Amino acid sequence: MSAPDPTMADVAAAVQAGRDGRRAEARERLTALWERLGPEGDPLDRVTVAHFLADLQDDARDELAWDERALAAAGDLTDDRGHQQHAGSQVRGFLPSLHLNLADVHRRLGNEPAAREHLAAADASAPDLPGGDYGDLIRSGLEHVRAAIDRGSTDRLPTAP
Repeated sequence: MSAPDPTMADVAAAVQAGRDGRRAEARERLTALWERLGPEGDPLDRVTVAHFLADLQDDARDELAWDERALAAAGDLTDDRGHQQHAGSQVRGFLPSLHLNLADVHRRLGNEPAAREHLAAADASAPDLPGGDYGDLIRSGLEHVRAAIDRGSTDRLPTAP
């Protein structure tokens, strides 16, 4: 068994601060982690930090930038690194969520073509989602975003983080 990852522990603490309503504190803590990691930092750490930072943004354009960083970092991630953190974790299992987030933020920004492009990428990678709560959550999110795009809605979904 590998030793606990101190960066992931820091991420978890920051995310909890955000869930407790301390969004500014969570953003500051995760931004400091991002800066510490740098562009050559561990890809799993970068994906995770950027993914959670996106959810903490007040402006959709800032959220988009962090979602794009998360997807870019996933391009550097290997299954071996994913397994070190979560047994059986594979890079392709991250992609539906990352593309879902990008589809949703593009939708909210009124960029329907980009929203549909990322929704299609999420759909294409959805068979790689695990069963259970996480997979169900992402599949449900795909349907919510698809329905919102079809309605032409740019409103934040009540199911969004």
